[in-house]
Amino acid sequence: MSKKTIKELNKIERPREMLMRYGAGKLSNAELLAVLLRTGKKGQNVLELSAKILKKFGAENFGDTKFEELKNYPGLGPVKACEILACFELGRRFLNGKKTNIYLSPEDIWQELRDIREHKKEHFIVFFLNTANQEIHREIISVGTLNYNIVHPREVFEPAVKHLAASIILAHNHPSGTLEPSPEDLALNKRLVEAGKILGIQILDHIIVTKTGFSSFKEKGLM
Repeated sequence: MSKKTIKELNKIERPREMLMRYGAGKLSNAELLAVLLRTGKKGQNVLELSAKILKKFGAENFGDTKFEELKNYPGLGPVKACEILACFELGRRFLNGKKTNIYLSPEDIWQELRDIREHKKEHFIVFFLNTANQEIHREIISVGTLNYNIVHPREVFEPAVKHLAASIILAHNHPSGTLEPSPEDLALNKRLVEAGKILGIQILDHIIVTKTGFSSFKEKGLM
């Protein structure tokens, strides 16, 4: 490994700068740990120290490492050991409290959209899903009028790319109460499906919701 200090590395190679530019998801385990540690030790920069720590304790079991083990590792000490353990515990608590929704049917979507069923204006919502059909993001793309909504493909697929969605489900309410798609709905759906094919992001379904029920473009053979 290089004996350069972090300050001697090019800015693009420094973990903190990489995180700010590309996001935490693009960093390796060693780079993420290096952001937490901030500094290395004599003769070993923080990236080298992080890599050796992960090799020593194992990346898979690192979150379960005891305070005494971390504190006594050369280059860490009690302060850094506490910061590492606090970070893992915080992440564990957030993950345990997170509800993961899996969408397999139009009724799942209808149940989730209780808040827009009786709205007097059309709301166009997109569910962004991973490969297991789990929701990773949800967004109201636009709010229209009583019976019309303007949606551009860019507004739908920009968040999909940002959140690395494998597929999406479209949904909108009909304040009129009808479950039949309008000509505008059909034209918009066709445009979005075509855009999804170009980007490699599948549209699984398009759901119309009302106060009393729902209808699925897929079940109607309109996808």
